[in-house]
Amino acid sequence: MARIAVLAYGTSAYALFLGTFLYLIGFVGNLVVPKSIDSGAGAGTLAAWIVDAGLLGLFALQHSVMARPGFKRRWLRIIPIAIERSTFVLLTNVILWLLFWQWRPIATTLWQVPGGLGTAAVQSIFVVAWIVVLLGTFMTNHFELFGLRQVWLHFRGTPYAPIAFTTRGFYRYVRHPLMVGFLLAFWATPRMTAGHLMFAFTMTAYVLFGIRLEERDLAKVLGKSYEAYRASTPALLPRGRSTRDGARRPRSSRQRHGRIRTEPVGRGI
Repeated sequence: MARIAVLAYGTSAYALFLGTFLYLIGFVGNLVVPKSIDSGAGAGTLAAWIVDAGLLGLFALQHSVMARPGFKRRWLRIIPIAIERSTFVLLTNVILWLLFWQWRPIATTLWQVPGGLGTAAVQSIFVVAWIVVLLGTFMTNHFELFGLRQVWLHFRGTPYAPIAFTTRGFYRYVRHPLMVGFLLAFWATPRMTAGHLMFAFTMTAYVLFGIRLEERDLAKVLGKSYEAYRASTPALLPRGRSTRDGARRPRSSRQRHGRIRTEPVGRGI
């Protein structure tokens, strides 16, 4: 029964994530959902700025704290490892739904892309950005990232073993393709309002700060192999891998097969 309960817990958290992810796309893009980032006639009062800043800060705090190895070690004294990631996903869902519910639109238009073609181009970038995010999760390990693999192993009675750090697909060109997708999605809007700008700017600042924390943790776990990866692969803007004298940097056999080392480590900021 306990195994079934853990599996149900993990799959429920994942199902809620799917709904949250779809709503987030609509929220940021002002698409379909009943309440979006610019819906309503937000007056831009001081209270609106304070509430929105608090909601974004709560999201950043939860993500930054719960993703750190030190917190995880303490957290795992309280909850089983099988549901650690699912609990992270569940709390992220709760905070995002709180943000959707309590967000105060600040509808002052700061700039707008002119013409139908310009609007279509920006909206195309928005769509591609979310596709990059989704594909990026599968290029690391989608089911590990959202806790399904952990609860499934527990259900089968198989001891949990974290997956190895990989550099497949987009990870061969940038170290943080998911963050690239998110940043493009947050900024790609044909009409930038004050509220949307606050959201995009705050999330960008959090992403850049979170990347530094994540890479510090990865360097501690993976050591020289991650340092070599970091030296040869840009963080967010793709470029050719090259040495200082301009010659193309050869990849090791492990990198060609998408793995730097066999030490396990998770991704997420």
